[in-house]
Amino acid sequence: MSTLLKHQGYYGSIEASPEDNCLYGKLQFIRALVSYEGETVAELEQAFRDAVDDYLATCAEQEQAPETPCKGSFNVRVGHDLHLAASVAATQQSITLNDLTRRALSEYLEHRA
Repeated sequence: MSTLLKHQGYYGSIEASPEDNCLYGKLQFIRALVSYEGETVAELEQAFRDAVDDYLATCAEQEQAPETPCKGSFNVRVGHDLHLAASVAATQQSITLNDLTRRALSEYLEHRA
């Protein structure tokens, strides 16, 4: 089983609570707190889909744009030595540090799949 659920471009976590004998989760990669729960995997998946649909409907009712998971930029703290080495490598290749980072992430994710 995957550790993430996906529906309409939104992702949700899958967690278990043995004490409560239930499964639960929340939407990932957005700031809004949207949670769901179920007693079976099928119930959890349906509750997740319902939660996403409800979130989008609520945003529409309130005339607010729903948050987009992962806005496309993030800060990475890599330490001085790695930052310097990456900057030098990018300069030597006549590309930006952003391009070097984007390429490295793409390559990592291609080999991981």
